[in-house]
Amino acid sequence: MNVYIIRHTAPDVPQGTCYGQTDVPLKETFKTEAQAVKDSIPDIRFDAVYSSPLSRCRLLADFCGFRTPRLDNRLKELNFGRWEMLRYDEIDDPYIQEWYDNFVDAPIPGGESFREMYRRISDFMDELRQKDFDNVLIFAHGGVLACARVYAGLCDLRHAFENLIPFGGMISISL
Repeated sequence: MNVYIIRHTAPDVPQGTCYGQTDVPLKETFKTEAQAVKDSIPDIRFDAVYSSPLSRCRLLADFCGFRTPRLDNRLKELNFGRWEMLRYDEIDDPYIQEWYDNFVDAPIPGGESFREMYRRISDFMDELRQKDFDNVLIFAHGGVLACARVYAGLCDLRHAFENLIPFGGMISISL
């Protein structure tokens, strides 16, 4: 099975903001960015199209001509818990250094660890593997793409963000 995963376009939030699972608006450049994404999608038949339920993914899916993707909560970005919508340099939590040192296993207060996110993405991918699909398209988030790369054996959890896919970027993996 070929799985194509697209990261949403640029959100309209200040640089360095933990927006994770918050439904944030997109930049005014959305249509230009979205057109570039649409043009990059392979001209093949997709057996299924999935999306995170957050609007930044659903809007991109719709713009690209996929008006009714299958929404799945497991495709949401990392849950930043009490840090949602705070800039990293504004977080006044002594625990943040422990998280910086071990983001893979240290859960964010009120949120989740990267390993917990990876488990939910792995659960989604394991379920997807059971389907009789040839080509699948997914609209999701940077963290989801990072987890998919780990799932495909392209990197490990600790290094998953070293080559983060840019906004509007796409990866493909084989399951």
